[in-house]
Amino acid sequence: MGLFDRLRGDDRPRVAVIGIDGVPYSLLSSHFEEFEHLGALADEGAASAIDSIVPPDSNACWPALTTGVNPGETGVYGATDREVGTYDTYIPMGRDVQATRVWGRVHDAGRQATVLNVPVTFPPERGIQRMVSGFLSPELDKAAYPNELREYLTDIGYRIDTDAHLGHQDDKEAFLDNANETLDKRFEAFKRYIELDDWDLFWGVFMTTDRVNHFLLRDYEQDGEYAEAFMEFYRKLDRYIGELRAALPDDVTLVVVSDHGFTTIDYEVNCNEWLAREGWLDYTTDEPSDLADIADSTRAYSLVPGRFYLNVEGREPRGAVAEDEYESTRAELKAALEELTGPDGNPVVERVETAEEAFRGDHADIAPDLVAIPHDGFDLKASFNGTTDVFTQTHRSGMHTFDDASLFIDHPDARIQDADLYDIAPTVLSLLGIEYDRGEFDGATLVK
Repeated sequence: MGLFDRLRGDDRPRVAVIGIDGVPYSLLSSHFEEFEHLGALADEGAASAIDSIVPPDSNACWPALTTGVNPGETGVYGATDREVGTYDTYIPMGRDVQATRVWGRVHDAGRQATVLNVPVTFPPERGIQRMVSGFLSPELDKAAYPNELREYLTDIGYRIDTDAHLGHQDDKEAFLDNANETLDKRFEAFKRYIELDDWDLFWGVFMTTDRVNHFLLRDYEQDGEYAEAFMEFYRKLDRYIGELRAALPDDVTLVVVSDHGFTTIDYEVNCNEWLAREGWLDYTTDEPSDLADIADSTRAYSLVPGRFYLNVEGREPRGAVAEDEYESTRAELKAALEELTGPDGNPVVERVETAEEAFRGDHADIAPDLVAIPHDGFDLKASFNGTTDVFTQTHRSGMHTFDDASLFIDHPDARIQDADLYDIAPTVLSLLGIEYDRGEFDGATLVK
């Protein structure tokens, strides 16, 4: 029992959400005999694979997951977004998320939230009881609030993220050491504040899982050199989740969720190189470096992951596609993407969604015109560095997937059927007993 149980003096329901970035449910469920704590959570509550969002990019997923609305409402579509009416791009941060987070609703209801390491939350919100921003935060010193939290995290050697650069080395030992140390310190901080704080909502995210999957998933799936190290990392994650669950008072509902699935990469697909070869994209220089280097004749360009934009007259500064040719041009590009095949002759793209199909909201003015969801094995990239090959292979062995995200809810009334990320926010609010308008969300509560 934590200190806060002696202080609260009320019986309002509480929720703890543990994020496990990029963990596929199929990985966990096929090893419940080894991941015994997650297996017990599945047996005693509800657990299933759920869908992610379009596109399944962590930068867009976590804002959607924590607000319950699509990128057309959050205003965040991927790792890089473009400024309206320009060719300037920017990396979306927490301040760019235009929809209300779950913990903001908790605060507005006069209750407390502790939020640790959620991606795309920099800078930390001062109205929240305790918060350290996650992925994309520039440094710990500026990412933690209040001062006591920053000082404690600094003292224990807490890291906001694993050093992914180490994963590009052939020898993965240094990467594994770094990943395990990051996981250890994350758990240490989570357990401390689960037990210390007087919270109604605790929300903490393990990001390291995404990093390990990016660089070691092939070893796991093909029994490679680091297969056992991969499994040991996940056994540790399972133990930590078990310890966190044990530290929760009996009246707290635990939710464990990932933002997307994962599968092995066969090829990275350089979409802008493909567009250039197919006559859709031209540059003003022989050494392009960013979107601003596209030529006036360009009809389309791409941003990760799998987002395609037409260079529209009147919308882009040097648009080449007339407004009355928009629909026909988009249909032409959609058909070309659907016909694209890889070196093995297999189709690259599973489906292509239009902006109208994928997004709704007040921030659709920066939405991509098309989003391609690839078949497993094809990871859609979009550099502007003039790479000479459409299909390449790198040190990354794992890629995000739209399906096979994970969800566990430790509650007898939870039912997980045909669920997706948009259902998480209303579910958490329902578990907390906080009222909301059903029409505010793109999802619905999973607790009946």
